[in-house]
Amino acid sequence: MRPKPSEDRIVNTAATAAAPRSFKDVWLISAGHGLTHWYTATFYLLLPLIGKELGLSYTEIGLIMTAQHLVGAISNLPGGMFVDLVGKKGYLMAASLFWVGFPYALMALTHNYWMLVVCVALVGIGNNIWHPAAISTLAHRYSNRKGLVISVHGMGGNIGEAVAPLVVGALLAWMSWRAVVVVNVIPGVVMAVLILAMLGAFSMARAGDDHINAGGEKRGARDYFRDFASLLKNRGLMLVSAGSAFRTMTQVGLHTFLPVYLAYELGYSPLLVGLCLTVLQTAGLVASPIAGHMSDKMGRKNVAVSSMALTGITIIGMVLAGDTALFVFFVALVGFFLYAVRGVLQAWAVECTPRHLAGSGVGLQFGVTALGASVSPAIFGVIADAYDIYTGFLFLAGTIIVANVLILFMPNGAATAKTSSAVAKG
Repeated sequence: MRPKPSEDRIVNTAATAAAPRSFKDVWLISAGHGLTHWYTATFYLLLPLIGKELGLSYTEIGLIMTAQHLVGAISNLPGGMFVDLVGKKGYLMAASLFWVGFPYALMALTHNYWMLVVCVALVGIGNNIWHPAAISTLAHRYSNRKGLVISVHGMGGNIGEAVAPLVVGALLAWMSWRAVVVVNVIPGVVMAVLILAMLGAFSMARAGDDHINAGGEKRGARDYFRDFASLLKNRGLMLVSAGSAFRTMTQVGLHTFLPVYLAYELGYSPLLVGLCLTVLQTAGLVASPIAGHMSDKMGRKNVAVSSMALTGITIIGMVLAGDTALFVFFVALVGFFLYAVRGVLQAWAVECTPRHLAGSGVGLQFGVTALGASVSPAIFGVIADAYDIYTGFLFLAGTIIVANVLILFMPNGAATAKTSSAVAKG
């Protein structure tokens, strides 16, 4: 008997998901992710110079990044819902690339603290369309290798954040930060080329990937909203999202105040500050695919717990090293262990989410994560003003410890290859 049309669709979708694919889409999407992080990394390097020009306290510097991540937290959830309902992920990723770069260019015109806050907040909206579209697409297309491909996607962000400080740090040696913001339009040209490449790649009719949600089927808004409420009751998703939030508190606090510490307390030049940030990100881009592959084979929990425990230890080591030769070594170790776990947690969240709600699951995870990221710089700034910046770094070590405690309550993530095989046989 010939299968019904609906059965044909299920069989074809499963075959498409299981079929081996080249990594062309992974490299393309990861390159786009790197470009979204280029501007963020640029701003972290400019922040100490902007703070001195405007006479900002540690608390005011922290509030700038709090505004960006708070707006991101608010926009992440509707962003994920929009991705699932609309599809067209290639177009959405292209729009996100533009939205991330444009507000940073406007900063060249700002001479007021609150105008600066508005520009940074706008970035939070565009940046959070990218992740639900990109991560759900990768997880669907490479279902047996989620940990690896999502970690490679994260590695793309690390590369953007590693290269930008070196380039911008060199430019700051002989240009003002406002001039650098204008020159930084060049990556935007690269973004435009990448947009065209993406639109070409994702307009190809391969099982309708660009016109459907991550589950491979069209769904109406009524069906979608009926299912969405289940995500808020999904214990695994909410627990891994909370763990991600505390891990990101560590990351964002470090990104915001490590450059400030190097410039204000140790007297590093912009080029040396950029070099330290590059060391941090380079270690992260090395660790990310290694951890992702290991989590596919050994389970998410084993990799996550060990990475976050070592992150807390190395942050304390970084603070104790102070202005010694060991400082940069500990910065590298922090980057290695901190970024090793990012893609692992993202893959874990996707596995906790029904496939047709993958974009929303990613959006929910990033929304909760952005809430953590929004409070971290402000708390760090208040602590640094009240005590000293070293105490602020100890606060960051505490947040990664809390993240680890939350992850301990998660069931161990089985190797995805075995899980997917079992599902296919069933």
